[in-house]
Amino acid sequence: MNFEAVKAIYLAEMARTKRTIMQSIVSPVISTVLYFVVFGAAIGSRISEVDGVSYGAFIVPGLIMLSLMTQSLSNASFGIYFPQFTGTIFEVLSAPISFLEITIAYVGAAATKSIVVGLVILITANFFVDIEIQHPFWMAAFFLLTAITFALLGFIIGIWADNFEKLQFVPLLIVTPLAFLGGSFYSISMLPEVWQKVTLINPVVYLISGFRWSFYGQADVSLWLSLFMTLLFLSVSLAIVHWIFKTGYKLKP
Repeated sequence: MNFEAVKAIYLAEMARTKRTIMQSIVSPVISTVLYFVVFGAAIGSRISEVDGVSYGAFIVPGLIMLSLMTQSLSNASFGIYFPQFTGTIFEVLSAPISFLEITIAYVGAAATKSIVVGLVILITANFFVDIEIQHPFWMAAFFLLTAITFALLGFIIGIWADNFEKLQFVPLLIVTPLAFLGGSFYSISMLPEVWQKVTLINPVVYLISGFRWSFYGQADVSLWLSLFMTLLFLSVSLAIVHWIFKTGYKLKP
């Protein structure tokens, strides 16, 4: 393992965050706080509790996961797309560094940025509602697994995209709607029975459900099913990344 090369790429990506801190950290935190205030005030006045948890506290895990997924995607996709756009990716590919090390560096930096955003949102939410974390180990596990999984997905999108429109297509038109329909702001048990079954097709349901369980011990699906689906999503993303580097898809001129 070429740790120096991994460290160099990782630090370069993290340095870019410092130059764009308003866009990378402040903007998503403010957006999430606005979601929290608007939904907490508008819907919370009509729904006082969900499964014994105040509505304001209930939506906190969903909001954190929403931000974690979108930020991991955008950070990783832009991180690998920009070197392709400028042509500097070929310098990285020709360097004495393996494909695994390149992936670890870019995905690790993207996951780190999104984790920082998620932690800031978690701390900020404490100023609005009382939050209880019953299972901190599982909270950290789902937090980390989700950040890495969606950073890998963003890495794939960044390689696949050949313009900025494609770069934004999946996060805006696929992931965000899936997150909204995946129980970020409600329990799927509140839906009609038919729609509950339909909702289970949405993979984001399992991520949010497992993460919410770590807070309040309540979930729409079992913990182990949530963990299995999360690991399955991670494995599929890793397999696609491996295939990309093995075949040179959109990396070879």
